[in-house]
Amino acid sequence: MNKGYIHIYTGNGKGKTTAALGLALRAISAGKKVYIGQFVKGMAYSEVKSKNFLPNFEIEQLGRDCFIYREPNDEDINLAREGLEKCKKILEKGDYDLVILDELNIATFYKLFTVEEVIEALKNRAPHVEVVITGRYADKKIIEIADLVTEMKEIKHYYQQGVEAREGIEC
Repeated sequence: MNKGYIHIYTGNGKGKTTAALGLALRAISAGKKVYIGQFVKGMAYSEVKSKNFLPNFEIEQLGRDCFIYREPNDEDINLAREGLEKCKKILEKGDYDLVILDELNIATFYKLFTVEEVIEALKNRAPHVEVVITGRYADKKIIEIADLVTEMKEIKHYYQQGVEAREGIEC
């Protein structure tokens, strides 16, 4: 059985979730089983519909919405903690070859759960499980245990000219 590695996609540029979804598509096309848990996301992102079309693929949202304009409240914290507990079990059981913890870095940044809890879950995962963690503000402790870290750097983005998120492109 192959060893699974830990990937981090972080930074202030666009493309972290998109890169993770690309890897998911590649894994599914190679006959692997993929699970995506989306933290702090509750909007109707287009990728959530993909579970209706792709084999060996599960995606679910483990939060209500993103904290761009407000601080997280008790409901946000409870949903995130429940989501992390679910992901811990998925990682330990090892039924999925690739587990993507989308926006997990944001969840730790907002202290919805601790970095230590995440590290424990990663250490206790089935050895073959490949893990991708996305989101801005990756904690140094998580970066240290990762095998691959990619930082997306924003150089130019059309939202600076007032372009809203577009379905199928940003959401």
